[in-house]
Amino acid sequence: MEPLASKIRPKTLKEFVGQDHLVGEGKPLNVAIKKKHLFSFVFWGPPGTGKTTLAKIYAKSLDAKFYELSAVSAGKADIRKIIEEDTKNYPKVLFLDEIHRFNKAQQDFLLPYVERGDMTLIGATTENPSFEIIAPLLSRCRIFVLYELSDKEMETIIKRTKFKLDKKSIDWLINMANGDARQAITMLENTNELYKKITVENLKNALQSKFLRYDKVGEEHYNTISAFIKSMRASQPDAALYYLARMIDSGENPKFIARRMVIFASEDIGLAQPTALVVANDVFRAVEIIGLPECGINLAHGVVYLCQCKKDRSSYSAYMAVMEDIKKYGNLPIPLRLRNAETKLMEDLNYGKGYEKYSKEDYLPDQLKGKKYLRQ
Repeated sequence: MEPLASKIRPKTLKEFVGQDHLVGEGKPLNVAIKKKHLFSFVFWGPPGTGKTTLAKIYAKSLDAKFYELSAVSAGKADIRKIIEEDTKNYPKVLFLDEIHRFNKAQQDFLLPYVERGDMTLIGATTENPSFEIIAPLLSRCRIFVLYELSDKEMETIIKRTKFKLDKKSIDWLINMANGDARQAITMLENTNELYKKITVENLKNALQSKFLRYDKVGEEHYNTISAFIKSMRASQPDAALYYLARMIDSGENPKFIARRMVIFASEDIGLAQPTALVVANDVFRAVEIIGLPECGINLAHGVVYLCQCKKDRSSYSAYMAVMEDIKKYGNLPIPLRLRNAETKLMEDLNYGKGYEKYSKEDYLPDQLKGKKYLRQ
């Protein structure tokens, strides 16, 4: 039986909701579709934000033969089969979901076909493409960033399902789905199937029902990584190891976990034990080299170490405070004595005048003089 999310999937840009920065009038994807411009690109964004839908709309606009594969289960043989198929001069568009799951060898295999134009590639990923996609392939693709849907956009999509539900149920569903339209639609479909009436109480019951399973990149993904980070922050290795094992067992990408550990080493440990960043980076490297299942041991080693480190968020807090002032004041003029006098004119304008290598004079812009961001 076809899922409801698939049944009500938009067929044209006019029906599509969200991502106005890409599909609004005059925006890149809108222009490409109208001009039938053939090129490879990668969608990067959270689940349920329209990656698959936009790929299908784009392919349809080109009158192309559309192929849809998941990198979780697809391999070289699937790519070769698409290349060898005769499509009677129609362009071939391959939508490769979770492209970050393709290893380097698989991406290398894909590269020449994209390079020669044998197929147009549309990749979709929830992970940063610059970390997960090889440079030669990435250089041949444009990156389009998608964002979580707003509450208003979510409400529009929820109402398209034609289910009868009150304002409280809509608000609860929007809050639970966290910008993921597919999750909201699936939630509604399952609640209707189980209870025949959609209320907040029935939605909550359906959420806990054993009949409702979530994609590991959905809510469960975010809840578990949150519990994992908070356990390390609280220096609780038993809890952190539990959530680590749970993620690995569910098929979570180990590089995603390792990357969060690298961030944690600077954000939460920071100056209290600077070597934590070295250890976290080495764990990440080990994960890349070793792979599953053995790299779980490397992750566990790193997790226990990070849990046992003293914590200090002063450098992180200072950076956040600086970012707030940058948003508030913009690019304030850099003091003249800190500027390089690259030309005679610059020298005449006092660029670099009065600079001393080891001066204790405040180097901040004039409007921020005396400001202390780092508090230890």
